[in-house]
Amino acid sequence: MSERSTTHSTFVIERTYEASPERVFEAWSDPASKALWFGPPQKPQGAYSLDFRVGGSEHLKIPTPAGENYSFDAVYQDIVPGQRIVYTYEMFADENRISVSVATVQFRSRVVTTQLVLTEQGVFLDGHDTVVQREEGSQSLLDSLAAILNGDGP
Repeated sequence: MSERSTTHSTFVIERTYEASPERVFEAWSDPASKALWFGPPQKPQGAYSLDFRVGGSEHLKIPTPAGENYSFDAVYQDIVPGQRIVYTYEMFADENRISVSVATVQFRSRVVTTQLVLTEQGVFLDGHDTVVQREEGSQSLLDSLAAILNGDGP
């Protein structure tokens, strides 16, 4: 049996969006809106679901060209409309759990814009995933969110 490992790490991403906190929050909380930017644009039927409430869940399953299936399973722990979302989630590559995280998204009003602050604290398991990969993936998702908010998305 190979040695099991854990790597703990935290990262923070800050973005400013040309939209109100209510609009940015809605892009996170409304299932149809979030499906536009969360994950790849072409998702298989039934690959995404969102039950946005404290205790509610979110699920995304993505097949890769190599034949693996990645899944994201979250539970919402705290929601303050227009201000804060806290959720815990785990990710899998096929049947291998690759990470477990807690994430906080804060929405801060800046007159005519919104400053979004995403803080993630994760444990990355057995070398299947890294904080660098996760932060790059999160940056990409926030780029997709910007495109939707700017009217450039699907």
